[in-house]
Amino acid sequence: MSTRSSISRPPAAATSPTIDRTPPAVSIGLVFAICLVAANLRTSLTGVGTLLPAIEHGSGLTATWGGLLSTLPLLTFAATSPLVARASHRFGSARLLVAALGALTVGTVVRSLPSVTCLFAGTVILSAAIAFGNVLLPALIRRSVPAHRIQGVSALYITVMGVTAAVSSGISAPLSHTLPGSWHTALAWGVAFGVAAFLVWLPRMRGDKPQTGEVVTRTPVPWRSRLAWQVAMFMGLQSLAFYTAVAWLPSILIHHGAGSTTAGWMLFHYQVVSLASGSLLPLFTRGRHDQRWTAAGGSAVVAAGFVVLLTAPGLSVVACTLLGLGGGVCLVLALTFQSQRAGSAGEVAALAGMAQSIGYLVAASGPLLLGILHDATNSWTLPLVVLVVLCVAMAAAGYGAGRDRQVRYSAP
Repeated sequence: MSTRSSISRPPAAATSPTIDRTPPAVSIGLVFAICLVAANLRTSLTGVGTLLPAIEHGSGLTATWGGLLSTLPLLTFAATSPLVARASHRFGSARLLVAALGALTVGTVVRSLPSVTCLFAGTVILSAAIAFGNVLLPALIRRSVPAHRIQGVSALYITVMGVTAAVSSGISAPLSHTLPGSWHTALAWGVAFGVAAFLVWLPRMRGDKPQTGEVVTRTPVPWRSRLAWQVAMFMGLQSLAFYTAVAWLPSILIHHGAGSTTAGWMLFHYQVVSLASGSLLPLFTRGRHDQRWTAAGGSAVVAAGFVVLLTAPGLSVVACTLLGLGGGVCLVLALTFQSQRAGSAGEVAALAGMAQSIGYLVAASGPLLLGILHDATNSWTLPLVVLVVLCVAMAAAGYGAGRDRQVRYSAP
């Protein structure tokens, strides 16, 4: 274990009361507000896949441009996430979150306008806003929720995020057939969540003061920390597995003889199982700070799901169940580590910014890499082998990130 990268959990007396003070309980209002933010973090993204054929047909986009539209949010996440920590110190986390929710609402509307330029510009705007929400939410949870409740609250907001994402995947195409405006209107239905979250968080800006310049200098992005890199790589590899499955799982199943409807239900089954496993995880790990074997085990289950797809594609239910079981565990842990492996809200924002910047850059390569490998070999064998290997790497990163340690923040 590197002494430069991590240290044992500090005693309570060494923690600054002005930075780490947390309330003794979690209010229902705060949990509701957190869940409303979570409802916005995937809803506007997951419906695009089901609408992509209609978007390409209606706008004249080629498949390459359609692929870029799907990858653009992940690239925007990677570019935007490192900016969040500094901005939150300067303006305050709650204020910045309200601004992000407003930008998300505007971006969603712009994306739905009948213009290819607006389609891409709106995607960038809403994706940047989501990136801010992705980083700010763990920091707000770390600041507002007692330590023993962090994993439970994290699991709850991840569940809400997953439910709304699954609903968006399911209803976007039917909405495009029934609402005036076709796919343009279907792209904008999630704006209701953005408006609701904006209105709920608006009063919470009061009393949210920017942190002092002294605090800013003490919480740089921990680029030199081995533990921080393990958290970032675990975040990236589990995101790669998820976004790759969302993008290519139906195509893999159809390639092996499944109908498009069956493939769609298998993707739905995968997401539902993932939600269930993520929701139940806190019940089995309550009171445990060391998550090494849980993270490694979840990664191994995901690898087993890809192995089943590779060796016995007819057992798609088994494969999707394994992918969902392991994926839900890894998602909850990846987000929880960003709160647990730092000592204060400011440090969480710095760690989350790094983890999500690196993580989404890694994740963005997944769907593109698998597409290239499939086109080169005209088979899904090599792409699935690569995914199994990456899951082994995810297990190693998760084992390191799961240690009961905290990232050391020191000025370079």
